[in-house]
Amino acid sequence: MPLTEVADSFVAFCTGPAPVPERWLLLNADLPRGTRIQLGQYTLQTFTLDELRRRVPMPALHGLQPRSLDLDLITDAPFLRVPDPGRKVTRRPTWFDFTGPRAEAQHWQALLPLILWDSELLRVDSAFTVARGRRFDLNPNDVPATIKSYPDPHGREQEFEVRDTGDFHVPATDLAALTAFCTSISSKIDAVMAGAAHQRRILNRRARRLERAARHLLAAYQRTYTDGTVWEVEADELHLDYVIALEALLISPNDDRGGIAHNIRSRASALFLTPERQKTVGDIVQRAYAARSTYVHGDVIKNQTEREKLEELRTLRLLTRQVILRWLVLTPSDTDDLAPLLDDAAQCTSYRDRIDQPLREFFITTPPSSRPADITAV
Repeated sequence: MPLTEVADSFVAFCTGPAPVPERWLLLNADLPRGTRIQLGQYTLQTFTLDELRRRVPMPALHGLQPRSLDLDLITDAPFLRVPDPGRKVTRRPTWFDFTGPRAEAQHWQALLPLILWDSELLRVDSAFTVARGRRFDLNPNDVPATIKSYPDPHGREQEFEVRDTGDFHVPATDLAALTAFCTSISSKIDAVMAGAAHQRRILNRRARRLERAARHLLAAYQRTYTDGTVWEVEADELHLDYVIALEALLISPNDDRGGIAHNIRSRASALFLTPERQKTVGDIVQRAYAARSTYVHGDVIKNQTEREKLEELRTLRLLTRQVILRWLVLTPSDTDDLAPLLDDAAQCTSYRDRIDQPLREFFITTPPSSRPADITAV
């Protein structure tokens, strides 16, 4: 390594301005090169190799130090990053972070729009601290990777370590649509969460409901590896997470405790536009509540094979996504609780337009990766 290059790198390290620490979340996804989407105070971004090199301390020596991360492994990887000025930056490595909730719970406001965009699973692979030019706190073992073989120019097989990306893939042709969708959903989340500090009780309650639903959804996502890969001992707990998320959004303070299951089933169905889909949703929620009651009373969910249980979990996951998305589309535009409107729509067709029209407009102007069947059918 040329001495002058090392010296220049060391001088820049010693004399540069103190950077603002950031929290970076590595996602198991494949996003287009050049992705940069603003989600409130968060930024969803993919980094080129040169951009990553400019962020490591003393880049001239990177790769020569023990336990240096191979930057090629995370080149073009998607990161959610957010300023974290209160985080302490030291030279001491941080192996475990006990400073707050798990990453998916702490940063749910930025993760939720991405989960609502596509039905494929999305998880946080690791979270670490970056202070440009001072600290790049990512252990190589924190990047899930696999070995793949590629032929070299002479036809010989060469093995390379590559990052695992999962099934959440966004082609370059969809980047503009993803940006528009995430921007819209992020603004709706901000509109709801602005009520957390509001004096009106209903606004405060709605903010707590959204946060609770999102955290339970993300907790279930984080423990679901593929549609067919869930720890058997956790499957019933994931089922419970989805039911809690539905209840958090659709329950009303005026509900009779004995009729909650019926009300949730009716309100979830009212969020969909066609009678066929409404009936399907009602059946899914009814089965979910039956399984929930079995589990919380200490019994075992019987009459289901492992495959059937996983299929039911996937069905419930996709429904919970749609309920949260439609709740977000409808809620910020209404200063009242959403439950009375859903109850009226379930009983009287004259109220349907107050639900159907905003949903149609949203799914036409800023659709997710694919429009739901009940939207395309009308």
